[in-house]
Amino acid sequence: MNGGKIITMSEKQSQAVELKNKTGDAHYNCAQAVACVFSDEAGIDELTLKKLGAGFGLGMGCMEATCGALCGAEMILGLMKYNGKPIRNDAKELYKKFEEKCGATICKEIKGVGTGKMLCSCDDCVRNAVEILEQTL
Repeated sequence: MNGGKIITMSEKQSQAVELKNKTGDAHYNCAQAVACVFSDEAGIDELTLKKLGAGFGLGMGCMEATCGALCGAEMILGLMKYNGKPIRNDAKELYKKFEEKCGATICKEIKGVGTGKMLCSCDDCVRNAVEILEQTL
């Protein structure tokens, strides 16, 4: 995605939000947007990461489960940190930090479905996932 150029966390956050906000066929869901800004570092082409994240739009199960931005971050964590040993502690840390920053990990809870109180915008969930992943790596 970045042609081998090292970019800052802030630039990654901006790129991820930009991808998420594209329209039409160029649209990326939250998981895809987070995962794809790490394509160079993960050594996986952007199209493959976009395909892997395709099922996580609106969180898993269309808002019924885990936020897509968190899913994308966890996928990249596994790609970049797994070396034959479990990464449970890192995965748990990423999850907990995301929950602290966003107020929840379930998409519909974050969006306030049923309560009318949004805890975190999609753009901020994407920004937070990129930031926490960068810190965890």
